[in-house]
Amino acid sequence: MQSEYLIMLIPALVAVAGGFLSLVWHPSHQMRSLIQHFAAGVVLAALAVELLPEIGREHAQPWVLIAAFAAGSLFMFGMKLLTDKLEAGSHAAGQEAKTALPIGLLVATLIDIATDGFIIGAGFASGGETGLILALGLSVELLFLGLALMSDALRGWKMIALTCLLGVEVFVFAVLGKWLLAGVSHDVLGAVLAASAAALLYLVTEELLMEAHEVEEKNYAVLVLFAGFLTFWSIQLLA
Repeated sequence: MQSEYLIMLIPALVAVAGGFLSLVWHPSHQMRSLIQHFAAGVVLAALAVELLPEIGREHAQPWVLIAAFAAGSLFMFGMKLLTDKLEAGSHAAGQEAKTALPIGLLVATLIDIATDGFIIGAGFASGGETGLILALGLSVELLFLGLALMSDALRGWKMIALTCLLGVEVFVFAVLGKWLLAGVSHDVLGAVLAASAAALLYLVTEELLMEAHEVEEKNYAVLVLFAGFLTFWSIQLLA
C-alpha cells in the first residue's frame, strides 16, 4: 500500500524537475514545437496502449462508455469556448500574442493532469501493474509537458510555480482516484476512463499539436511524435 503512494509521487517529482530544468534551458520556438510533438506522442500512447485496453478490460455496458465519452467531449468543447473567450479578452486588453499567457493550453493541461492522476489512481484501483506502468509512462509526459508550456509569459519562477502546481495536482488526483474508484462497479470505472480518454484526445489534437504547428516546423517533427509514442510503449513493454 505504502509503495503505491511512493510510485504516485514519481510523476509529481518529475513535473517539478521539469520546472527547474526550464531555469537553465530556454528552448527556441522550434525546439518547443518538437517538445510538444513528443509530449503529444506520449499522450497518444497512453491513450492507445494503456487507457483504451483498460476500458475494454472493465467490460462496462457499451452505452455507458459511449455516453461518458460524449459527455467528456462536450465538457472539453465547453472548456474550449471558455478559454477562447478568455484569450480574446486578453488580446483585446492590449496584450501581445507572444507575451499573453497561453490560457487554452494551460486550462487543457490542468484538466489533463487531473485526468492523468485519476488514470494512475484507477490503474492501482484495478490491480495488476497498470498503475506502475501509467505512473512511469506519464512521468515522461509530465517532464516534457512542462517544457512545452514555456512561453515568453511563462519563464523562470513562474514556470517553477506552475510545475509545482502540476506535481501536487497529479499526486492529489492519483490518491483521490485510487480512493474513490476502489471497489466501484465496472460501469462506473469504465465511464470515468472513457471521459478521461476524451480529455486526453482533446489535449493532443486541439492544444499540443495546434500550438506545435504555429511555428515553421522541421520536416522530421512527425518522427519526434512517433518517438514519444514509442517511449511510452517501450516502458509498457519492458515494465
